[in-house]
Amino acid sequence: MNEIYLKEEVFKIVGLCMEVHKILGKGHSEVVYKDALEYEFRINNIPFEREKEYKIHYKDIILPRKYNADFVVYEEIIFEVKAISNLTISDTKQTLNYLASSKNKLGFLVNFGEDSLKYKRIIL
Repeated sequence: MNEIYLKEEVFKIVGLCMEVHKILGKGHSEVVYKDALEYEFRINNIPFEREKEYKIHYKDIILPRKYNADFVVYEEIIFEVKAISNLTISDTKQTLNYLASSKNKLGFLVNFGEDSLKYKRIIL
């Protein structure tokens, strides 16, 4: 049987997202959810970086544009936060681009903008 990559870590993140969604509900801007998640990560001793910058390499140069992942959690999970009516393919593609730039394997996309929390694991 195949083991799910970073299963326990993602389980903890989902639990914290559910806590945030339970308390705040839908309707806030992304930054409000990010602030609440940062608080939850800190009090639960979960290692994270917020707004982590990734350079985009092209041939032998680095392009002037950069990607900024909302969070990198456990040094391996690109974690993108949305507060929209529905997740789209564009949101998934954005996370895949961040994964490619970061060389990480796992992305986690969560949407606080719906009645119930929606999330998606994205493997590169």
